[in-house]
Amino acid sequence: MKVYIAADHRGYHLKEKIFQWLVDGGYKVEDYGAYELNPKDDYPLFAEKVGSVVSRDNKARGILLCGGGTGINVVANKFDRVRASIGINTKQVMAGRNDDDINILVIAADFTKENQAKEMVKVFLETKYAGEPRHKRRLEEITRIEANN
Repeated sequence: MKVYIAADHRGYHLKEKIFQWLVDGGYKVEDYGAYELNPKDDYPLFAEKVGSVVSRDNKARGILLCGGGTGINVVANKFDRVRASIGINTKQVMAGRNDDDINILVIAADFTKENQAKEMVKVFLETKYAGEPRHKRRLEEITRIEANN
């Protein structure tokens, strides 16, 4: 599985730590920026980069970081087949993977400590989608909605 990661200026420092931690852990990770701290950058550009690639590759996972998480989450979910969710804690992330097959984890860097973020990322990357009939039915409903809008 390939992991794509990006962040704006408010998520930059935490992204750098998570990126290196993932590389050191043997994951195939591609960094889509920011590559330097720029207080004037805008989160939609980073969400677009990760959202577009995850939308095209059903085996890819994305990690996005910004200050509050909301803006970058909204943009990522504009892409068909993207199911992005702001991580609250490991149990919520596990449920999101298990039930809803989320493929982008959003981390609110202003409200998440480094160890919490790493725990959520670990759960996000290791939890399998259960694929139960009710879960599949719901994902099919999402696909229908995407196709008609």
